[in-house]
Amino acid sequence: MIASAQSVARDVVAEPVRFNAPLFRTLIDHLDTDRRCVVLDLGTAHTQTVRLFSRYRCRLDIADLVDGVGKLNAETEPDRLREVAETMLPTRHAEAADAVLCWDILNYLERPALTALMSRVAARTKAGTLVHALIVYAETHMPELPGQFVPQEDLSLLDVSARRHERKAPRYAPTDLTGCLHAYTMERAMLLSNGMQEMLFRV
Repeated sequence: MIASAQSVARDVVAEPVRFNAPLFRTLIDHLDTDRRCVVLDLGTAHTQTVRLFSRYRCRLDIADLVDGVGKLNAETEPDRLREVAETMLPTRHAEAADAVLCWDILNYLERPALTALMSRVAARTKAGTLVHALIVYAETHMPELPGQFVPQEDLSLLDVSARRHERKAPRYAPTDLTGCLHAYTMERAMLLSNGMQEMLFRV
């Protein structure tokens, strides 16, 4: 189980890692520049992310779930788990989200927590909303904590997290994810040069 996975002693290179993310670009291109849109970001707030979405008539809701994955994984009662997931998301507004950024957070959630969180996310979206995620696929280990991904001017991504130790990766296959994400369909998936699988779901 992911919650009980132990860190291994080896160090991970701490320098920022930049990589191309074509499906992230697809999500950005999908946003309508002529009307107001809402983006739900499950990761940590970064100036570059705010700057990117300030080009649009956009409200950016930031959940900052990086420190909350342990709490989600620790909850075993399904109804309570959904309540905890709901409280971790930003205040709910009348406007539904047009896009959701999961970054690599789904790798750090066990299946019940993954289902509960993404069901509450789906409740804040509209039909056709695109959901972007980065899944550890080629490697058996991943950093101990979720990354911090910063969009660049060319829409590549830079992981600026300070990394020290690793833990086992769940290596979720597309079938694992679609089995947990009942309200979502897989739009596209592609293997990136860094060994991660970039995925785009549609609600």
